[in-house]
Formats: sequence, C-alpha cells, structure tokens
Amino acid sequence: MTNKKSQLQRGLESRHITLMSLGAAIGVGLFLGSAGAIQLAGPAILIAYLLGGIVIFIIMRALGELAVENPVAGSFSRYAKDYLGPLAGFITGWNYWFLWIVTCMAEITAIGIYMQLWFPGSPKWMWALAALVMMTIVNLIAVKAFGEFEFWFAFIKVFAIIAMIVVGLGIILFGIGNDGIAVGFRNLWSHGGFMPNGLKGILMSLPIVMFAYLGVELIGITAGEAKNPKKVIPHAIDTVLWRILIFYVGALTVIMAIYPWNEINTNNSPFVLMFDQVGLQYAAGIINFVVLTAALSSCNSGIFSTGRMLFNLAEQGQAPAIFKKVGRGGVPTIAIIASAFVLLIGVILNYFVAEKVFIWVTSISTFGAIWTWLIILISQIKFRQTLSKTQISNLTYKAFLYPLGSYFAIAFLLLVVFLMGVFPDTRIALEVGPVWILLLIIFYYTKYKKA
Repeated sequence: MTNKKSQLQRGLESRHITLMSLGAAIGVGLFLGSAGAIQLAGPAILIAYLLGGIVIFIIMRALGELAVENPVAGSFSRYAKDYLGPLAGFITGWNYWFLWIVTCMAEITAIGIYMQLWFPGSPKWMWALAALVMMTIVNLIAVKAFGEFEFWFAFIKVFAIIAMIVVGLGIILFGIGNDGIAVGFRNLWSHGGFMPNGLKGILMSLPIVMFAYLGVELIGITAGEAKNPKKVIPHAIDTVLWRILIFYVGALTVIMAIYPWNEINTNNSPFVLMFDQVGLQYAAGIINFVVLTAALSSCNSGIFSTGRMLFNLAEQGQAPAIFKKVGRGGVPTIAIIASAFVLLIGVILNYFVAEKVFIWVTSISTFGAIWTWLIILISQIKFRQTLSKTQISNLTYKAFLYPLGSYFAIAFLLLVVFLMGVFPDTRIALEVGPVWILLLIIFYYTKYKKA
C-alpha cells in the first residue's frame, strides 16, 4: 500500500454535505415517532424541540471548531483521544460504532416491515438483506457514491416535509380540504391549553426529543473526506438551527393546528393524517415511501460512520490494523465490510432474540448519543485551554457563546440523563449504558492499553 492509497479520498462536495446535514436532522422519528412526544407534552412539545435544537446547535458549533482546525475521519473520537486521553478516544470510538450498528439493525429490520405495504406476505428478511447489500455496495464504490445517494435521500425527506407544511398552511389559512373553512391555530391552545400536561410533560418528552436529533453529528465525520472542510463544514453547521425551526417546530405547529393534539395517536403518522385531510389518494403509500427512504438513508449513513470509525480506531492502534486498509475508491474497504457483516448477524438475530432483549440493546444507543455529545463539548473546552489568546483570536470558526454555551449544553444533557432515570420507560438506558461503558474500559485495559 502506498501512502496515497492509505488515505481517504476527499470526494464529498459542498452540495453533498449541505443536504446530508439537512437530512441528518430529519429522521424517521419526525415522520412516525413525533406522535409519542406529542402525547406527552401536547402543543408544548414545540418548546422541547426548540430548546433541544438550541442545545444541538451549541454542540455542533463546538464540533465545528474542532473539525475546521483538524478535519479527520475519526472526528470526535480522535478529538477525545487528543484532548481527554487514549481511553476516552477508545470508548467514544467503539461506543459510536456500536451505536450506529444498533441503529442500522433496527432500520434494516424496519425496511422489511415497510415493504409489506406493497408486497404483503413477502419474506421480511429478503428486503432487509437487499437493503444491506445495496447500501454496502454504494459505500464500497467511492465516498462520492455515498454522497450522491445521501443527497437524494435527504432531498426526498426535505421535499416531503415542505410539501406537508405547504398543504397544512393551505388548510389552516384557506380551508383547503375543509370546505373552504380556515382552521386557524386555535387547536394549539383549545384542548387543555398550550401546556396540558404542565412542565412535567415537557420534561418527560426531552429524552425522546433529543434522540430524534441523533445523527446530526455525522457532519463532523464527513470533515475527513470533504473537498473544502474549512468552508463546507461551517456552512452546514450554521444552518442547523433554522432547519430545526422549519422542519421540527414548523411542521409540528402545522400538524397540531389542524388536528387537536389529543387526537394524534401513535398508531398513525401525523403526516398521513395531513395528506388524508386534503383527500390525497394513497397518502399512506406516499409516507411509506418517504419513511422507507429515511430508513435507507440511516442505513447508508450508518455504514459510512461505522466504517470511518473503525478506520480511525485502527489508525490510533485501538482496533485491528487491517481496518486501516483503503481500497481503490479511497474508502476503508475492510472496515466497511466488517461493519456490514456485523449488521448481517444483527438482521438474523432480530428474528430469534426476544423483543425485550433487543430493546435493551437499543437502550445502549440512546445512552451512547448523550455520551457522544458530552465528549464533543468537553473535548472542545479542553482544546480551548491548550490555546493562547492569539491562537484563539485566529480561530477561523468558533464555538457558540463559549464558554457559557458549552457549559449550558453540558448541564442540559446531564438533565436529560437524570430524567431518563426518573421515568420508567427510559430508565433501562441508565441500567444498560454504564455496563456497556464498563465493558469497553475492561476491554481497553486488557487488550489495547500500551504498557
């Protein structure tokens, strides 16, 4: 292997990363999972999404400061190693790898379920396997192929939400699909008030809201393969807040203005209800296509992320050296194939492992999200402490409202962790997550710690 071939290819263009950063903040959680959050907080869920969005923006600006100064494939795992020590880098890298493995297992399995709408009775494993093979091949070709697929996946999600908002505003302001009678915004406060479940409802919804944003940190991992990271990364991050305002706060405002929040249940997607309202045929099929796209996007991003994280860990001497190998397309071929193989095992196990056990494993990913964001914030604080006043003034891209912004975000994330322990439905994450971290620590000291 020549030195040239041992490096990742910078094939991601500005439009790829811009749309990927757009799509990263829009997951299946918005299309299907938002109903559960609405049930907890009512219309006040808008406050939770806005507050969570501000915190995510602070986290992303902190990551951006690090990524612009040192655009590497391992991103926050490398920064954790550099500023917090090898153990922190090891835990963060393997934790994030497993987080995406679990997420992809769920998404691939979900693809088989989504396809049942069009092909009832067909084997679910067949669709799951087809999706895994297709997305693995895309990732093996070249990073530009990954970028192209993710560009169009994100475009479909964005288009669907914008269409929903436009249709919704037509109903609210002009009565389209409602016999010309404008619905208005009164449903936001007419059914028990804007905060029907009080402050407790907002607090209960925060864990769900924050996990909906999981994946936005993928922008940092793309820095190692962006053609012009010093320009592209800041642009992508600076638009995170307004995207959240439009796609989460805007979309859910429109939905809850048309449908009383207490009529939206977890059995129906709010988006299906919206298109049904105007008499659009095949509304369920349209949303099924969008959700299927979102699941494929998550799988695509997951294979990308896990491959790069294994590559980074191998470079740091914290994973088998074979994962450092880069193929002709400038991608970490062995690392991608290894991750895909683990995903294949996960798909098979999904049909044999009890549902409760799988929920336990999924809980690790929710705990891992909080860990990742905390590590980003703490690494950025430590990074600043290594700089002189002159170096700080010369930073081309700076964290938002440092240091108050960083400390506020850390306090907020710790509050979410506390709330996960208070409420029974999310407590399992705090029982499983620390055990997973402990296992990683033991593995580090027995296998990879240098004497």
